[in-house]
Amino acid sequence: MDVFLSIAEERIRQAINKGDLDDIPGKGKPLQLEDLSMVPPDLRMSYKILKNARMIPVEMELQKDILKIEDLIACCYDETERAKLKEELTAKTLRFQQLMEKRKIKGNSAFRMYQDQMFRKLR
Repeated sequence: MDVFLSIAEERIRQAINKGDLDDIPGKGKPLQLEDLSMVPPDLRMSYKILKNARMIPVEMELQKDILKIEDLIACCYDETERAKLKEELTAKTLRFQQLMEKRKIKGNSAFRMYQDQMFRKLR
C-alpha cells in the first residue's frame, strides 16, 4: 500500500512542478463537503456517482417537487394560481404514493425513518 501512496504523491509533485494544477476550478477555495449521513455507508459511493451524473431516484425528485410546490402555495396570494398549485401538489402526492405502494416499501419502518430524514434534509 505504501508503494501506491508514494507513486501517487510523486505524480502529484510532478503535476505541481509542471503547472498542471494551476488552473483547476476552485483553487484556493475551501472544499464543499457533503453530509452523507442519511445514506447508508455501503451505498455512499453509488449515491455520489448517481448524484454527480445528475441522476436522482424518482421518489426523491417527487419529494423535492412536493416541497417546492408547498412553499409556492404558502407564498401565493392569487387564488387561481393557488388552485393550480394545489392540483399539481395533489397529482405529485398521488404519484409519489403510487410509486411507494408499487415498491411496497411504504409500511417499512426503515423507509419511514429514511423518508423523515430526506424531508428534513430537503427543507
